[in-house]
Amino acid sequence: MSAVACRVIGASCRRGDREVLRDVSLDVEHGRVLALVGPNGAGKSSLLGLLAADLHPSAGRVEILGRDAQSWRPRDLAVRRSVLLQANEVSFAFSVADVVEMGRSPWLGRSDAEEDQRAIENAVERADIRHLLDRPFTALSGGEKARASLARVLAQDAEVVLLDEPTAALDLRHQEEVMVVARELADRGRAVVVVLHDLSVAAAYADRVAVVDAGRLVAHGRPHEVLTPERVEATYGIAVHVVRTPDFHLSVIPQRGSSRPPQFPDNVSP
Repeated sequence: MSAVACRVIGASCRRGDREVLRDVSLDVEHGRVLALVGPNGAGKSSLLGLLAADLHPSAGRVEILGRDAQSWRPRDLAVRRSVLLQANEVSFAFSVADVVEMGRSPWLGRSDAEEDQRAIENAVERADIRHLLDRPFTALSGGEKARASLARVLAQDAEVVLLDEPTAALDLRHQEEVMVVARELADRGRAVVVVLHDLSVAAAYADRVAVVDAGRLVAHGRPHEVLTPERVEATYGIAVHVVRTPDFHLSVIPQRGSSRPPQFPDNVSP
């Protein structure tokens, strides 16, 4: 049985005059990747905000490493949980190297220079950004900013890692590499929560999938238990096929009507 890293207990959350989450209970465990999925505006990022202690529940309770989330001092919390947000922006023209090094700032006085450098080097390598280190962060493309920001999070070296749509701006190769990193973190005992839109990616890399719809947690379990055609259609309003790929993962594919069979080029097999 994996130890619980974070716990959401009957939590609701309001943003302005709108209730974005209602009566959500969920455990996040060490050694597992938890994927949060659901339609746009369902409340996934708000749930991640509760887990990060960046948002306060309007009802219920959130615990991080056995303590009430709001009882942590910011710096103490920052060495235990790291957060990658959707918006990857900085206010000034810091170099990418500077941005990655910011991930070590919570450890000031708690780690030595050798440990800091080792964490930074590992983060740079895993995010594949060595060729970007001297460039201004503000001059990067969206995908490059996402990878540099991921390196900052990895350099932070926290035991709870929260990633909000980390693959959204990335090409196919880097999407897969980010999820491999998430998987490796969990395999080393970290608790990893990832907000995803691609259900096939969630099925391939997550140990557990939590489906959020209209502010409620409507399903939670192993991918094959949760990502059924019936559940996906009820949540997203679209019929899908759920098939097993040649490498034994689940793939979720929308049912697409066609008035004629597809035409393939001579060098492409159907």
